[in-house]
Amino acid sequence: MVYVAIGPDGLREAAARRCDCVVIAAYTSSQVWRALHARLPANRARAMTAVYAEPAPRDQLRLAALLYRRPVRVAAILGLDTAYLLPLLQGQVDLVQARAPLGQETNDAVADIGDLLARTRHSEVLLALPDSAIYNPENIRNILLSTYRRKQGVIGFSSDMVKVGALATTYSEIEDINTQVAEMAASFVASGELPAPQFPHYFRTAINEGVARSLDLVVSDEARRFARARP
Repeated sequence: MVYVAIGPDGLREAAARRCDCVVIAAYTSSQVWRALHARLPANRARAMTAVYAEPAPRDQLRLAALLYRRPVRVAAILGLDTAYLLPLLQGQVDLVQARAPLGQETNDAVADIGDLLARTRHSEVLLALPDSAIYNPENIRNILLSTYRRKQGVIGFSSDMVKVGALATTYSEIEDINTQVAEMAASFVASGELPAPQFPHYFRTAINEGVARSLDLVVSDEARRFARARP
């Protein structure tokens, strides 16, 4: 049996179930997924996979290049919960490691956000990743204001971020995620092998045109149409 877990609460409920089933999680960030998955017994963990809620970094980097119409220098801040992305981003992005000062480390401690942002100042674009120790309701406004003043574009990880001042993002509709979940379930039924956790395959693009103008960007139709449509 294939069980689809909707959101973090659904994932926690599915993980606690005792059943002869596999679980495909949807609408849960990679941060939450990995934290919960790491605590599961090995046999239960093998029976679970996910479609992450946030965009694929590869698609976000492609969007940045389309917006600037050239290769662009991009920075990303990696915390404890996004450190797993290091192999994926290394060589493509200027990486800033968020760590608390020596002797003050905790599971969620990071260096001062102002210091972290200052270390990205030589990059034209900041790739935001869903790490709640870095991007949270308490500091997201300050991050967007700080980058705006430096004329640094932010590629956000949700369309809501674009509404409040990020330059752009790719994002997936409910139907996009549902299609991918169905494809993963069909693959498991056909092969008996559960696909590995995945970023969304199908997406469209949201652009804050006002922010683009302030950055002196002339947004191309190619950037506006950047998408991968579901079948």
